[in-house]
Amino acid sequence: MNDEKIISAIKALSIAEISKAKSGHPGIVLGAAPILYTLYSKHMMIDINDDKWINRDRFIMSAGHGSALLYATLYMSGFNLSIKDLKNFRQIDSNTPGHPETGITPGVDCSTGPLGQGIATAVGIAAAERYLSEKFNKLLDYKTYVLCGEGDLMEGISYEACSLAGNLKLGNLIVLYDSNNVTLDGDAKKSFDEDILKRFDAMGWHTDMVADGNNPILIDMAISKAKRRTDKPSFIEIKTIIGRDSLLQGTNKVHGSPLTKEDVRQLKDKLKLDNDLFSNISNLRKEMANFIRIRVTHDKKKWDTKYNAYLNSCDDETKRFLESLREDKRYDITRLFKEKTFEDDGLRNINGIIMNEIANNYPAFLGGSADLSSSTKTYLNKFGDFSSTNYGGKNFWFGVREHAMGAFINGLALSGLRPFCSTFLAFSDYLKPSIRMASLMNLPSTFVFTHDSVMIGEDGPTHQPIEQLPMLRSIPNHYVYRPCDANEIIGSWQTILNNDKPSSIILSRSKCKNLDVTDQLSVKKGAYIIRKEKKKLFGIIIATGSEVSLALDIAEKLSNKGMEIRVVSMPCMELFEEQPNSYKEEILPIGYKTFVIERSSKFGWHKYVYSDKYIMGLDSFGYSGKSEDVLKKLKLDDESIYKRIEKLLK
Repeated sequence: MNDEKIISAIKALSIAEISKAKSGHPGIVLGAAPILYTLYSKHMMIDINDDKWINRDRFIMSAGHGSALLYATLYMSGFNLSIKDLKNFRQIDSNTPGHPETGITPGVDCSTGPLGQGIATAVGIAAAERYLSEKFNKLLDYKTYVLCGEGDLMEGISYEACSLAGNLKLGNLIVLYDSNNVTLDGDAKKSFDEDILKRFDAMGWHTDMVADGNNPILIDMAISKAKRRTDKPSFIEIKTIIGRDSLLQGTNKVHGSPLTKEDVRQLKDKLKLDNDLFSNISNLRKEMANFIRIRVTHDKKKWDTKYNAYLNSCDDETKRFLESLREDKRYDITRLFKEKTFEDDGLRNINGIIMNEIANNYPAFLGGSADLSSSTKTYLNKFGDFSSTNYGGKNFWFGVREHAMGAFINGLALSGLRPFCSTFLAFSDYLKPSIRMASLMNLPSTFVFTHDSVMIGEDGPTHQPIEQLPMLRSIPNHYVYRPCDANEIIGSWQTILNNDKPSSIILSRSKCKNLDVTDQLSVKKGAYIIRKEKKKLFGIIIATGSEVSLALDIAEKLSNKGMEIRVVSMPCMELFEEQPNSYKEEILPIGYKTFVIERSSKFGWHKYVYSDKYIMGLDSFGYSGKSEDVLKKLKLDDESIYKRIEKLLK
């Protein structure tokens, strides 16, 4: 195969994409094209006719600004992309968006762009393969490859994730580092000059160096060596020249702006290609695609035979689990608890019991916490720890690594699993970028947050969440559940596990009553009436979580004074907003004084009330002290809330 000509074609197509769009990043294209060419042509186990094949190798373009290079490589590899698709690079509704997006472009395994997210998610993808390989008797055995740059390695999330990967000895993970010593603003050494190989050595990785990143033979040899190191993840530093052969090569000016017409002309001469960069590529594409097909076909057929034999011999539960990796699986959670009763307890404790029962029945359900499972109560008791000596364990010890934890479970979700992670609600800020990426990718990742209000008292304002609930609720395509008792927790999980979108479930540490008026199946509507007025309606109280029982108590007191109150539990605002207007108006009729009780930020609740004073929340940080004293100081204790509502009704 003519390596040099195909690499030139990949460069030419990529530069043409960027030039036509008048937007993009030519530097990585011209520097790293030999890396991607070598990986795809010589190593990636892929089926270009089935880009969802469950045993395919995964590739994550962590340096997501190199999307033009990825699309050109996928096109040359034979994936279902056309020249027209490449010409529509970065255009509205095209399948070649500005940064890679899974579900949009054939062959793209993960959405990337925010630096560090890709490499951290890749660690989760590699861990998922280890878990699935263990569960299916080594049936699955794919590799996870990453292309990253200096920016990825400067972001703290990559350090967290790679430290964990070394601890777990994920020998199926291979990171290719496009090392060109240049960042967007200038020379990388101004801010980034440590010995990266020593850093990865210290984290327990196999490391290697390719001194000439323009030489596919050397790159091929380094990847081959890394594939043989199954006892630890591999990190290969590949020295490249950013914008190689451009008039601006080696400088930051070639990083993020299209080349000038003069530069493109001289570059075409150096690449020895025709004037029309989009023409005469066809034969080279056939050559590369055929080479990949011939290399992969025998192994793919052999694997298909193995897969069919395994499917025919395994038990029904294993078969359902295996098939669920390719198709949506529905979960009936409520059936698990038909005979179960719960004592009044902290909602985190009740949730822990419920999660354990889910884990007992669904092998795809797994996860962990950021060194807080003893506090968040999310440890799965019967399933052991996922570790380098037990890849079949369901409990992941993420350590104090919230940033990486979120991206890690996104990698598990991309692999067909139903993962969760947990920490305190105040620390959800650390996970925000990963939750956002889960929402963009439409992944069924679940984020469990406990210690949900200022009522945690003595831990003080650093640990008392205020603005986190509206932050989470503001993320598009993401559902936030704040259940009030066991029934609503079960209903939340029933909805979460039958919805292929990311969710956060928010749980109180405080002891809460299990109410006989709540309903598991009504959670899917987001809000419902739990106390119906018996006479003329005076007002409505909306409440969430541990404040729901308070709302019921207040309603009873006011009703005894002749002011009949309806109470609405709203475990999920987003689901309620999706309901038909007729249902929303039935639950919250217009023309009545409506109050909200939620001991959190008022932000986001104003659409349901007349004015700010009808929201029993807060716009300040809390205090360190006993929870009852904190609530009194904030005027959010039970009696103060009751008196405020009574006064407003009168």
